[in-house]
Amino acid sequence: MAYSKRGAPYRPGQTETHKLSRSKIELFMQCPRCFWLDVRLKIGRPSSPPFNINKTIDELFKKEFDHYRLKGKPHPIMTDNQIKAVPYSHEKLDAWRANFTGVSTIHLPTNLHIYGAVDDIWVDDEGKLIVVDYKATSKAREVTIDADWQISYKRQLEIYQWLLRQNGFDVSDTGYFVYTNARIDLDGFNDHLEFATKLIPYTGNGDWVEPTIMKMKACMDNEDMPPIGEAAMGGQCEYCMYARSRTELTINSLQSGRRARLARPKQNAK
Repeated sequence: MAYSKRGAPYRPGQTETHKLSRSKIELFMQCPRCFWLDVRLKIGRPSSPPFNINKTIDELFKKEFDHYRLKGKPHPIMTDNQIKAVPYSHEKLDAWRANFTGVSTIHLPTNLHIYGAVDDIWVDDEGKLIVVDYKATSKAREVTIDADWQISYKRQLEIYQWLLRQNGFDVSDTGYFVYTNARIDLDGFNDHLEFATKLIPYTGNGDWVEPTIMKMKACMDNEDMPPIGEAAMGGQCEYCMYARSRTELTINSLQSGRRARLARPKQNAK
């Protein structure tokens, strides 16, 4: 059985604060059972290979916007899209971007420490903070955030907005996805990728965050394993269905082997 190594499992009734990342909220939204197994028993979903190219693009985007942050000037993508804002400067920005600190708050009704690492923050002429998330892909058609599975992108941005508001900041309802798309219509690679970057606005609504945290806490305190959730592309959670199918096959194989052993004629002892 593979166990997650980071952090202690949640104990119902514990008095100390329990830390939950933005990704754990998304996990709960996708599948309460996977969430419960992760938080209560530290049995995490199998990890996927790291997306190193996406990570590199994120880091380069940060350097690019930081260049304009130091100057206090808008990035060209802001000017091109007639956005009256500049990259936001704050002493905690590095911590807000770090994976294991992020923007954080203690949710007092549940005593949960909720946090999430933002990609970037801009500030408009009225002093409102604008949450920005970088995305990268490669597809033949133009990028959008209209697919059903991209609800996770929207929830991600809304959680960041909620976290900043919990820290007392005035946050714009409108956030942006800086979405870059590697072209596949070129004649060859030649040690070079060419991207087309699109700025996509999104009006967030974080009204769902607070009640969801309350449901998460109730799930964590429940001794019964919750029902299976839904897969990102539809249908039941693929991780749970794999676990169920494999368990059933394993049990059937063990039972068949036992029946076969019992059916064998006993040899006379010499």
